Formats: sequence, C-alpha cells, structure tokens
Amino acid sequence: MTESLQDFTKKIGYQFVDMSLLETAMRHSSWTAENEGFESNERLEFLGDSFIGFVVADVMYKRHPDFDEGKLTDLRKIVVNTAALSRVAIKLELGDFVLLGRGEEAGGGRAKISILANALEALFGAIYLDSNSQRAYAVVADLLNDSINEAFSALEQLDAKSQLQEISARLERPMPEYRVTDEGPDHAKMFFAEVFIGDELLGSGSGRSKKAAEEQAAQQACLSLQAT
Repeated sequence: MTESLQDFTKKIGYQFVDMSLLETAMRHSSWTAENEGFESNERLEFLGDSFIGFVVADVMYKRHPDFDEGKLTDLRKIVVNTAALSRVAIKLELGDFVLLGRGEEAGGGRAKISILANALEALFGAIYLDSNSQRAYAVVADLLNDSINEAFSALEQLDAKSQLQEISARLERPMPEYRVTDEGPDHAKMFFAEVFIGDELLGSGSGRSKKAAEEQAAQQACLSLQAT
C-alpha cells in the first residue's frame, strides 16, 4: 500500500513527510470497522473540508475584487460540492487507493461520489497537517485550479435564464419552458436541456448538472432571439 501511495504522491505533486497521514486519509470507515486499531479518514475529512472552503474563497476573493458576496458565494458552491470534488478525485484516480470494507467494495463504493469526495477532503486535510499552511494552500489551489477556472466560466452563464425571461417579456412572447433529460450512472450523470418559447425550440444545452444544462440552453436561446 505504501509503495503504491508513493506513486500517487507524484501525481498530486506533494511528497509526504509522514506517510501515515496519507494512509489514514485513504481509510474509509467501512474498512476500519473491519480492521481494529486503525483510525478512519473522517477527522481528516472534517479538516480538509474546512481548508478547501478557505482556499477556494481566498482564491476567488483575490482574483475578482469586483465581485460582491453573492457572486463569490455562487462561485464557491460550484467548486466546493460533492459532485465537483468527486470529479477531481476521479481525475486523480484516487478511488484506486481508498481502503473499503468488504460490503462497501462489493456495493461499488469505489465509484460512489460521496466516498470519492470525502477521500479528497481527507487527502487535503492530511496535506495540511503534514506541511505548513502556505504549502498546503499551494497544493490545494493547484489541484482545484481547473475546477475554479470552470466555475468562473460557468458564472458568466448564471444570468442567462434571467436574461431570456426579460427578452421574452419584452418581445411579448410566452415565458420560457425547460425540458430536461439525463443519462448515465449517478456518479457520472449528464443532463440535457431544451428551452421552448411557445412551441418553438430556441436553445439546447448539456452539463453535469440540470442547472448547467439549462443555463447553456438559455444562453443559446438569448443569442437566437437577439439575432431576430
């Protein structure tokens, strides 16, 4: 286990001084319930959750001094949630290293978004304890960088539904109606949205959440109406 975790440290760009912290971060409570004398990753998860919130808030606060509290809150919610964190964990192949109990393993626990997100939080908690706060900040910010950048892009579309509503009203058209479908397993679900004004299909979109798919569809519909 320790040897394979050494390879994992290269992937995350951080070498642990105390490898036992990383080992603890990988122990799900279902495993420790079957193996006495070991601590689960729950306490590290608690610490990592708080640290992630701080890092993301700080990055966003400094990067956009013009954003009010509402926008900053929206940004943080896009990055700091179970689904978003699990996608980071999947990218890092973190699930390959999590220790699970027999029942959880048999039940597909290695692919559960909650287990993956919690393990990522525990990992960040372990990095925080193993290093100083500045080094831990840098590692977490780097590993979440893509998610943070995606959040800024997503925020630019957050007002699309409101804009579409206003344009529809101004043109004396019916209010937009969204029709959403989804595909895929819970841990990798994709949503597809279509927006109609009356019987006319004006936009479609897709995303990892219903909200993201609707926003993309609304943005497309806004462009379509503005072009008429």
